[in-house]
Amino acid sequence: MNAPSILVVDDELLIRDLLYDFFTSQGWSISVAENGEKALEIIRSRKVDLVLSDIKMPEMDGLTLSNRLKETHPGLPVVLMTGFPSVDTAVSALRNKVEDYVIKPFNINQQYKLLESKLTGAGA
Repeated sequence: MNAPSILVVDDELLIRDLLYDFFTSQGWSISVAENGEKALEIIRSRKVDLVLSDIKMPEMDGLTLSNRLKETHPGLPVVLMTGFPSVDTAVSALRNKVEDYVIKPFNINQQYKLLESKLTGAGA
């Protein structure tokens, strides 16, 4: 099996760096984007097995990004993260058929296991 290719989308540099460092240490191929538009550019240029995106971001939020990805890449798993959980965002995430909804701060090892299970379930 090839190394999974994950796209991390978050406007916080610290989160992007943390996830990049941890997942690459696990042998995964990681791309990072600071917003939804950059994420869409990356996805147009290379294969991605899963998108892990923050919800609250400037320009294009994670819910809008997940909706656009479900239209253009219907089989691409999307996991959303948020430091501001609410019933409204959880319902919107479910409507967008995201694979999971993770609340920050999260345990990095649990995050790894969650994504690994989503990749395995996606046939990666």
